Amino acid sequence: MSNITLTQLAPQLTQRLQQRAHQNGRTIEAEITAILASVLIPDNSQSAPLDLATALEQRFAPIEEFDLPELPREPIRTPPPF
Repeated sequence: MSNITLTQLAPQLTQRLQQRAHQNGRTIEAEITAILASVLIPDNSQSAPLDLATALEQRFAPIEEFDLPELPREPIRTPPPF
């Protein structure tokens, strides 16, 4: 983990941060971590990771008539003997 030092933090902000941490039963450090995580980590990261095809489909869904074609699968080859 990295260390981050905040200097010249407004007293009002410090007080509100302390209140919020107390309300949530956390330390100030844990509250800051929770705030940063809620802002920086997308909501869908809590769910299962997407595969490439699903991620592409979601990315280009607003484009009309976008459909990923099914790729034919080939049988697994036997490995060569060495």
